[in-house]
Amino acid sequence: MKQGVALSVFSSFLFAGLYYYATLLEPLTGLSIFAWRVVLAVPVLALLLSRARSWKAVHDIHLRLRREWKLWALMLISGALLGVQLFLFMWAPLHGYGLDVAMGYFLLPLAMVVVGRVFYSEQLSRFQRAAVFMAVIGVSHELLRVGAFSWATAVVMFGYPPYFMLRRYLRMNALAGLWFDMLLLTPVALWLLFKQDVGVLAQFLGRPSLWLLVPLLGVISSTALVCYLAASRRLPLSLFGILGYVEPVMLFWVAFLLLGEPVTLASLGTYIPIWLAVLIMSIEGGLAWRRSKK
Repeated sequence: MKQGVALSVFSSFLFAGLYYYATLLEPLTGLSIFAWRVVLAVPVLALLLSRARSWKAVHDIHLRLRREWKLWALMLISGALLGVQLFLFMWAPLHGYGLDVAMGYFLLPLAMVVVGRVFYSEQLSRFQRAAVFMAVIGVSHELLRVGAFSWATAVVMFGYPPYFMLRRYLRMNALAGLWFDMLLLTPVALWLLFKQDVGVLAQFLGRPSLWLLVPLLGVISSTALVCYLAASRRLPLSLFGILGYVEPVMLFWVAFLLLGEPVTLASLGTYIPIWLAVLIMSIEGGLAWRRSKK
């Protein structure tokens, strides 16, 4: 149990570190950093599949692709949905949207609760209803305050649920499904790398430290993924869900303290209700975990 908690927290720490790490990779753009992350993830996923002995699941998907032609379209959509999120995660801290994306990750679990209620007829607990109510207060305050809601927050909050719903519909092994997502994104990533105004070799020669920094990007990203998957297998689902809130908290503080994005007094009317919503969800998860231990 302790090892699972440590792995989950460490993965959140690494993902938050990756958020800041993107700012150290000048002159690489958000697109090129995203592309490198995809390319470097493929060999790591291959290693994970080997260690988990999940290549049979990959083979099963191959067989399905030969029989179910519509599966190609659905998997292309899955890859595209994930690709948008991976790109935004690397682009946001470079362009002043770090706090907005962190807010999206705060709201994502609440969005998933609503999706469960609307699309899968899942009943909301009192805690969940209270959390959704608080989140609505925070979002409403933001709309009244600035007359708009950050598009970056909306992309995370409303972009991930269709991806998870599609994954549920496809009924695939999680690791094998991620393998195909990355394979489908790899040609796009390679095209982005070789269609830049300044070539890859010129970028690396212009800043020799990129020879170290770019592989290290792959190490950080892959280690975070490995720790996250390892934690998911070692922890009860309720506790794993609670610990999932650690990452957006860290993303917020990275954006605020390290990236220098401002949090005004007026914006606290948005943040505080949403933080309270997250706290309510965490309390519910903690109570469920305690009951499961008895």
